[in-house]
Amino acid sequence: MTSSPPSPADTRPDLDPRGPRFGAAITAGLLLVVVFLSLTGASVAALVGLAGLAALFAWGAFAGAGRHPYSMLFKRFVRPRLNPPVALESAAPPTFAQGVGLLVTLTGVVLGLVGVAPAVGVCAAIAFVAAFLNAVFDYCLGCQMYLLLVRAGLLGRPVA
Repeated sequence: MTSSPPSPADTRPDLDPRGPRFGAAITAGLLLVVVFLSLTGASVAALVGLAGLAALFAWGAFAGAGRHPYSMLFKRFVRPRLNPPVALESAAPPTFAQGVGLLVTLTGVVLGLVGVAPAVGVCAAIAFVAAFLNAVFDYCLGCQMYLLLVRAGLLGRPVA
């Protein structure tokens, strides 16, 4: 019996589930600023802000949610002040969620660069809703998408 090598998502260390929520809270705040800038006519500033957030999502999607700058802040400054987590979670769903955030914000950036300025605010608002749900209600839309794709056999190994 041969075993297949582990996928990169399988080799990532497990995460404290409070870390992604901490990052989602920061992200939601920054996305709200981008939406505000977009609504007040500061379209260049909104585009720059969304591009910065897209870069942060890219960092999380490619390096992994555990290596994201917000995760590092959480590990260094917040987690030492909290009780140990009840359980750890796989890094794969939050990392996939970072990829979804990247797709949404990058869409806004590209559309903004080609002259569709309202798309910057719309994409920032969509990403804000997802980040807000994660930060406030611990409901990660990207993680749920990941689990659905795994169960459908389209991503990773199917859940037994």
